[in-house]
Amino acid sequence: MLSQRVRDYLHTEYQPGEATLIRKIDFFILTFCCLSYFINYLDRSNLANAYVSGMREDLGFVGNQLNVINTCFTVGYVLGQIPSNLSLYYVKPRIWFPSMMLLWGGLTMVTASVHSPQSIMAIRFFQGIFEASTFVGTHYILGAWYTERELGKRSGIFTASGLAGSMIGGFIQTGIHSSLNGRSGLAGWRWLFIIDGLLTIPVAAYGFFFFPDTPRNTSAFYLTEDEKRLAVIRVPVVEEHSPITLRFLKKVLTSWYWWGFVMLWVIAGETESFSSNSLLALYLKSHPTHKYTVSQLNNYPTGVPAVGIVSTLFWATLTDFLNGKRYLVGYWIGIVGIATSIMILVASQHPTSSQSTTVVMAAYYIAGSVYACQATFFAWCNDSMRHEEHVFRAVVLAGMNLGNNAVNAWWSIIFYGASEAPWFNRGMWAMIACSIALAIWTVILQYTDRRNKKMRDIEGVNGSLSIVVEGKE
Repeated sequence: MLSQRVRDYLHTEYQPGEATLIRKIDFFILTFCCLSYFINYLDRSNLANAYVSGMREDLGFVGNQLNVINTCFTVGYVLGQIPSNLSLYYVKPRIWFPSMMLLWGGLTMVTASVHSPQSIMAIRFFQGIFEASTFVGTHYILGAWYTERELGKRSGIFTASGLAGSMIGGFIQTGIHSSLNGRSGLAGWRWLFIIDGLLTIPVAAYGFFFFPDTPRNTSAFYLTEDEKRLAVIRVPVVEEHSPITLRFLKKVLTSWYWWGFVMLWVIAGETESFSSNSLLALYLKSHPTHKYTVSQLNNYPTGVPAVGIVSTLFWATLTDFLNGKRYLVGYWIGIVGIATSIMILVASQHPTSSQSTTVVMAAYYIAGSVYACQATFFAWCNDSMRHEEHVFRAVVLAGMNLGNNAVNAWWSIIFYGASEAPWFNRGMWAMIACSIALAIWTVILQYTDRRNKKMRDIEGVNGSLSIVVEGKE
């Protein structure tokens, strides 16, 4: 039985020309989106890498200024979410995405010239606004091109590319610090920002010329007219309305999609706090007994996104195989969040023990597996809203990231401030609470989603029967 399901999953029946179409959009969509997100995450992780590689001392950081910088980025990121996704209704994605990329890439290079933490705060705020286009914008595009059976793996590959940026960022900083530190009078961490910014230019140019936009407005030269028509009929056709109306606003704010999925990501996003706040790097930097080298401070935390990549691809593929049961990830993350928090709380009782260090590092590595929720939960939203207006889906996807980052703007300061290193005890208890809340909310949303699908199926059957009756009359 299981072997037959595996064979069915691996062998898909396509319409004539559909396999060729998928190969083309896989190549041109995923290459640009993955490269863009890779550099995007490289840019985000470089701040923590620079911080432990001399920036803290060179700029005279004090207290929780690193967390304040992250909050400034988050505020800009929140403000940019919905406007950015709404812009995709009016501006072609192949114009919008590369333009935003060049803007945040330029600001990354400007960071190399700063002389105070306050300057970085201002720069990161505007970077957050421009970088808001990348994550939820891509999930909107993936939902527009791919079917429910195809979506999970593509979402997983996309999300894994960002984690690869986090993982490789540490090795890049190590290489830059050893080879360029002091070159032309610039510290190694300043060269990191320059090089990261330059990487955006060729990727943005590639997107401008080759990104296919959406099925309904694509003008990609590599797609035939038959392939363009096939791309449209592969996904449900829905009537579109302008989003700048009171009707649309009311539809969003009274919809269970909005409140259900936004709250899901508000909670789930905070279960990534161990990784997103670079707690392992801060733990090593403030270790109670051992002083780590710059290379170790940059390289050891790379295991966290490595675990995240494996977990993301595993769960994205598994939930596709299980016909879209994305909710299973919510229960897995709940278990992991509770277990790893308890491990660190216990280790904090014996801070000078070598076993304590082993337990803490193992906990942070295991906690990297919660990154699986990024791909699967946004794919879950795309699956559920497949029959809704595309712009409505775009706003809900943006709202998910908006809600989470609005909370994260202050959550990280309260529970994961740099001054709380190395143990972050308040953060451990906050993680346990979030993990329990996520499991409960997953149950609620799973029930609501299943009920909605049954109602839609019943309406579809009734609609078909009414057409048959009218035809007989």
